[in-house]
Amino acid sequence: MRIAIYARVSTKDQSCALQLRDLKTYCTARKLTVFREYIDSGESGAKDSRPKLNELMADARKRKFDAILVWRFDRFARSTKHLLLALEEFRSLGIQFISYQENIDTTSPLGQALFTIVSAVAQLERDLIRERVSAGIRHARACGKQLGRPRRIVSQDELVRLRREGHSLREIAKRLRVGYGTVRLRLPKLNPKI
Repeated sequence: MRIAIYARVSTKDQSCALQLRDLKTYCTARKLTVFREYIDSGESGAKDSRPKLNELMADARKRKFDAILVWRFDRFARSTKHLLLALEEFRSLGIQFISYQENIDTTSPLGQALFTIVSAVAQLERDLIRERVSAGIRHARACGKQLGRPRRIVSQDELVRLRREGHSLREIAKRLRVGYGTVRLRLPKLNPKI
């Protein structure tokens, strides 16, 4: 059986080494042939489109391998919808899906049912994290905490002087190291004739 290994980490400073070691050991123990490793580094699992995942899907449609092996199914996707759509496509292509950590293999009906349940739990976990982060932001704002980039103090005299010298709004923004929108919004307030 030809296996496609898929590994993913969310940030560039993380490594897929642990995932790959376990997955290769799994293949060796079961005498499975690794067709190719698809590794997305620094890619969120919430995104349905990732460079190596897209390559994996294209190769799956060409039936270049018989099964996909992932370390955990949340390495493949966090959304239940994305997981189920991919699983349905793999099923129609005759490609199996194996999750190492969860010990789920879609070659059996029980494996398919467990996969659906576990993917729903992963989506729930992601939604709960999003909810906690939103609650934290709301709480910080309610307590008067300033969020986002610190505001830069822009000299109104400097804005007017640079504009009168004939500099474009983009040039002014670059010189003052502020955003174009900041310059555009503040200049008319200073002097509508400028």
